[in-house]
Amino acid sequence: MDLRAALAAHRLVAIVRGDDPAAALRAVLALADEGIELIEVSLTGKDALSVIEQARQELGPDRPLGAGTILTADDARSAHRAGADFAVTPALGEGVGAAQELAMPVLAGVMTPTEIVTARGLGVAALKIFPAAQAGGPGYVKALRGPFPDAPFVPVGGVDEAAARAYLAAGAIAVGVGSPLVGDAADGGSIADLRGRARAFRAVAGEFAQ
Repeated sequence: MDLRAALAAHRLVAIVRGDDPAAALRAVLALADEGIELIEVSLTGKDALSVIEQARQELGPDRPLGAGTILTADDARSAHRAGADFAVTPALGEGVGAAQELAMPVLAGVMTPTEIVTARGLGVAALKIFPAAQAGGPGYVKALRGPFPDAPFVPVGGVDEAAARAYLAAGAIAVGVGSPLVGDAADGGSIADLRGRARAFRAVAGEFAQ
């Protein structure tokens, strides 16, 4: 898949992480049903590989499905076997190269300009600014676009609706959103509430559609 093009088109990655695998699967499917095209299942959730495998079966072969918190080569290989077709990392670890060897495009976690240069040298698809709120928020992304005007930044961490709009206005290609979107749905909470938030975030992303 062309992850950079998908990020530019949809402007939003939903991040699902939960302690209830059945609820996490329901959350993934509800997000997909609400038109959220890019969904990441974090490997830190309970039985996350099983969630990815079942989600792939339900969504079919063509719907993008990511695996997050890819740290090691084994993480990348396990996620690929489960059916993930893109990888998200919190840092520039061995999982980056292993995912690329499996033809999984990588949204790689970076923080500093040096890490950005390193990640681009590795040929990653996009750059996850994490944790974005602690790094300086939208102002930090705007500042980074000075030396890196064409870099595909995806801020993640503490991104609510207002922050999503501010990051996209500052030049981010997309935003990654976890609990402000998913809430407690992946732990057994309300799917109806998740659906409402999904529509709200889709509306924000739609303001910046290309």
